[in-house]
Amino acid sequence: MARKPLPEEFLAGSFTSAAAASAGMSRKRQRQSDIAIPSRGIRIPLAGSADAPANLHAYTALDEASVLTHHSGARIWCAGLPAWMQEDWRIHIARDRNSSKPRRRNVVGHRLTFKPGEVVMHDGVRVTSPARTWLDLASLLTVDELISAGDSIVAAHGPDFPRPKTPLATIEDLRRMVASHPGMRGMKTARLALSEIRVGSDSPQETKMRLLLSRTKLGEPVLNHVILNSWGQPAVWPDAAYPERRLALQYDGAHHSDPHQCQLDSKRRAVTQRLGWTEVRVFKEDLEGEKPFLIEKVRAVLEARQRRLPVVPADSLG
Repeated sequence: MARKPLPEEFLAGSFTSAAAASAGMSRKRQRQSDIAIPSRGIRIPLAGSADAPANLHAYTALDEASVLTHHSGARIWCAGLPAWMQEDWRIHIARDRNSSKPRRRNVVGHRLTFKPGEVVMHDGVRVTSPARTWLDLASLLTVDELISAGDSIVAAHGPDFPRPKTPLATIEDLRRMVASHPGMRGMKTARLALSEIRVGSDSPQETKMRLLLSRTKLGEPVLNHVILNSWGQPAVWPDAAYPERRLALQYDGAHHSDPHQCQLDSKRRAVTQRLGWTEVRVFKEDLEGEKPFLIEKVRAVLEARQRRLPVVPADSLG
């Protein structure tokens, strides 16, 4: 006998066995091969193409007290996480400190105290606010990892950018969150990270690039700088810049190998050069090791400028 198709509403993401039963779906149908059972009472349609919030929806639909936190909250907000944490797919769920800790397969349970506004509904799931999610991560991440997560939460671009971006939270929101929980685990890490979070980094690698440079004599590059053309119109949007030295830094991730993106990158470099700036292309390998090659790349360009020597294209170094 052919398998009965799942109702449309159950293809949009995870659902509880109780919701399925209420809709008339038998227990036998809930256990057929097109449905995954990651944890007790949770069902996920394998044919669906749901995003993270939809696939995590059932975990907070089990009761009115469960809240997605830590890694899981960060995934909901698309916060910048280190690779080791991205590979940890356990679900982090918390209840109030006076309630029982969630205990189920594939779930890390927590008992936490939440203040007003720290738990919100987003895309149908109950989750900690961006600022509270960041603070909870402080007990698990290093200072630099927490800076990257913070940068991704406060990331914003103004109307001069091709794609303006509104922040999930502001640096002041993070500062208030830290002040509200002085005794929480990870508070030392949070305070150290807070002082180095900046608006303008769009990825953990861009944050790493900024931090490496800021901790040398080169000083901290400027984020969200816009290079204007001769008519005063926005022309180039570098990932970071030293405006007084007319030096633009562009981090080239994996997607920059795409042929269309390569064409756009080539045009961007030409425009940058025509406007009297030098572009330094930065790759993942330039940020690694005890003595990252990034520093040598930038110094070589600046020294050539200072001596008024012809500048060797920075992306040809190494």
